[in-house]
Amino acid sequence: MQPRLEEGDLVVIFGGAGFIGRHTVQALAKRGLRIRAAVRRPDLAGHLQPLGNVGQIHAVQANVRHPDSVRAAVKGARAVINLVGILAERGRQTFEAVHIEGARTVARAAREGEAAALVHLSAIGADARARARYARSKAAGEVAVLEEFPEAVVLRPSIVFGPEDQFFNRFAAMARLSPALPLIGGGKTRFQPVYVGDVARAISAMLEGWAQVNESGAIGEGGAIYELGGPEVLSFRALLERVLHYTGRKRWLVPIPFWLATLQALLMSPLPNPPLTVDQVRLLKRDNVVSDEAKARGRTLEGLGISPPTAIDLVVPQYLERFAPKGQYSHYRG
Repeated sequence: MQPRLEEGDLVVIFGGAGFIGRHTVQALAKRGLRIRAAVRRPDLAGHLQPLGNVGQIHAVQANVRHPDSVRAAVKGARAVINLVGILAERGRQTFEAVHIEGARTVARAAREGEAAALVHLSAIGADARARARYARSKAAGEVAVLEEFPEAVVLRPSIVFGPEDQFFNRFAAMARLSPALPLIGGGKTRFQPVYVGDVARAISAMLEGWAQVNESGAIGEGGAIYELGGPEVLSFRALLERVLHYTGRKRWLVPIPFWLATLQALLMSPLPNPPLTVDQVRLLKRDNVVSDEAKARGRTLEGLGISPPTAIDLVVPQYLERFAPKGQYSHYRG
């Protein structure tokens, strides 16, 4: 079992100011834990402090590419959580630097700092044999973490939804401007979206001693790998149909074969922040759902006592309302 943290213990969260990070900070603050958010820009993390009591949450500067800053950030920590990840490479923020070497740096610092627990965020689809570099780097990062901290717990969520997500919000914004939405690969890829609050609860459950370790895992001895998915498995087409339903819009759903999507991604690659990359097209060629092995071993949300997981219909319509034709709260105006 993972060590159980007590009220007042210090937890260091790398990436604590991000989408999943802020929900994790809030969940752990409710448990009475002290939280140190290790972020690249502490001056932009002031929104975290109101999530806890006075003095309970504070931000420090750290960058997973700089080992000295990581070692300083984990000093005195009872537990360490690494939520740092990127979807596309930019400058020095490469998959190798962040997902592999950065993950190793955090795990090594946690071990050398004698932290009792380490939780590492990966992704469903992490596979050393995958064509997508993102997926291969996530798999290599898991190996690096378990080599440095054998008792670590690895989380692999499907796409994560919540008020600040980059999936439902992104396509809702696109539907507001475009007469059509793209169905890459015909929209057949399956996903199992998981609510960000459930991911945060899963991390909290692990620090409460729920996670089972010290068994032979799929990657290494001693650690545990959990796959997190919501209650529904939906195709890409079905997800876009939900977006249109929630926002009250009618748009064409246009199938785009993978080869054409790859060509479009190549043409957009020179842009500073391309909306689609070749690597992301490759990711869409594989389903993104909880595996049968994870279900059989109880390495899921339900295995962490989170049952039932939060459904899309309970959350997403509320924050997509602002994309409705007449704007947010239009149903009050009639």
